[in-house]
Amino acid sequence: MGGSDLFTGTLDILVLQAVAPGPLHGYAIGQWIRRQSDEVLAVEEGALYPALHRLERRGLVASVWGRTETGRRARFYRLTARGRQALQEETARWKSFSAAVHALLDASEV
Repeated sequence: MGGSDLFTGTLDILVLQAVAPGPLHGYAIGQWIRRQSDEVLAVEEGALYPALHRLERRGLVASVWGRTETGRRARFYRLTARGRQALQEETARWKSFSAAVHALLDASEV
């Protein structure tokens, strides 16, 4: 499933979850999403970087320049206090939504 296949709003919560433990650069965020989803979700740069900029404009992540493990210069994104609150709220909303969809898909009457 490519980045364009992600449901609207899903990418933002995935990015927030990726940077919750600590700062990551864009490529590492994409890799984290791919690994954590058992290779099901792949976020293209054309979707990831606009999402990061949108989240930064909204004050949910902040960025600083740093060096990657290979020595390349990159922006590292971290969760802000406002972002942590948004992540908690969106996680609760998605869990409720997911449970409802799961119940519907498991319904015995078709």
